[in-house]
Amino acid sequence: MKKTVFDKIWDDHVVKRIDSGPDVLYIDRHLVHEVTSPQAFAGLDRRGIKIARPRQTFATCDHNVPTLNQHLPIAEELSRIQVETLARNAKNHDIACFGLGNPKQGVVHVVGPELGITLPGMTIVCGDSHTSTHGAYGSIAFGIGTSEVEMVMASQCIMQPKPKRMLIEVNGEPGKTVTAKDMALYIISKLTAGGGTGYFVEFAGSAVRALSMEGRMTVCNMSIEMGARGGLIAPDEKTFEYFKGREYAPKGEEWDRAVARWKTLKTDEGAGFDKTCTFDAADIEPMITYGTNPGMGMKITGNVPEGRELMGNDKITFDKALQYMGFAPGQKLTGQPVQYVFLGSCTNGRIEDFRAFAGFVKGRRKHPGVVAWLVPGSGTVERQVRAEGLDRVLEEAGFELRQPGCSACLAMNEDKVPAGMYAVSTSNRNFEGRQGPGSRTLLAGPLVAAAAAVTGKITDPRSL
Repeated sequence: MKKTVFDKIWDDHVVKRIDSGPDVLYIDRHLVHEVTSPQAFAGLDRRGIKIARPRQTFATCDHNVPTLNQHLPIAEELSRIQVETLARNAKNHDIACFGLGNPKQGVVHVVGPELGITLPGMTIVCGDSHTSTHGAYGSIAFGIGTSEVEMVMASQCIMQPKPKRMLIEVNGEPGKTVTAKDMALYIISKLTAGGGTGYFVEFAGSAVRALSMEGRMTVCNMSIEMGARGGLIAPDEKTFEYFKGREYAPKGEEWDRAVARWKTLKTDEGAGFDKTCTFDAADIEPMITYGTNPGMGMKITGNVPEGRELMGNDKITFDKALQYMGFAPGQKLTGQPVQYVFLGSCTNGRIEDFRAFAGFVKGRRKHPGVVAWLVPGSGTVERQVRAEGLDRVLEEAGFELRQPGCSACLAMNEDKVPAGMYAVSTSNRNFEGRQGPGSRTLLAGPLVAAAAAVTGKITDPRSL
């Protein structure tokens, strides 16, 4: 029987199939952070049980951590309590925890791959929507709720209905300034924020294969923003090279056996998908969002849609989004002043993103009216930035490198965008108040963010 790579991994992990119900799925890696784990740990403690497979569970603090002065006590009380609770729970349950001060600390979806905790062919879960990021390495990875976090802790299994399969192919060669983030925003703008609901997506095509591993992570990270359960890319030589020598990756003969197994993780020719979408990379340009969900995206040189074809709730949502953002139908966004720029998150907080941003601002100066938060996704990324001298390039251009954390991706720490202010952000969600009550988020890639940071307005990077 012809199988997709998704089918191969899923079927290999089914412990039990329930008639007319979900599958009981074995989980290879459980990633934990401070926000969605306290209730799950408390549930285990009430039941008097420990984590079933502690060596397959890894914790880090990221959502609540400050991105400056991490050597000091956390000022926000709730954030401090959550970070301290995670450290205490990890110690009590004997699981690895990369807390503040640990050189491995960082955003959970950046830390997993760079340490080799994530590997091809695995099933990976975390109490976080953007667990789909790990699919870039040929794994089935998806976010789960707090009650499911407890289920996996207790049994190393989860009950899940098998999603339908969608194939998204992007072929051809994109323009020079088109990033993986632009590709993701372009796809979501075509399929809408609900176009992937009920599906698990395989990304394929020559333009996808040409992406770096960091770029693939960005695309898979954003798959959840079109409603999909997750996204993955079949592993290849680029994937294997990425993992070779990483701390938790196999070594010696185990490595050779693992690679031989990973090479079988590809979709069989003729395998069926429930839905297929094909895009031409040449049509992708630098992108930016204009509304309050990631599906409301457009080419940066375009105009805000008129929305005349929308009916019912769609029209209500469209009008409400434009009112919140302070935009009008048909408006051009280039030239729109912005007050904040954020580079970071599990979407664009990797070394490749900092190289792109630094390369663009080199020889230029940060606009005096812009507050810029440049936040590496992990301690490892921060050290790479400094080792490559990118921190000096950024400092000479008037920017400050901060410390690892989720930062302004969401308003759960000290990095909040004030009400009414516009932020060009390389994160993944532009919901109302996502970056702070009343904040206005414009999602974009690192080059569009860099262009905004030096001009103080939405700017097509190609114009510079």
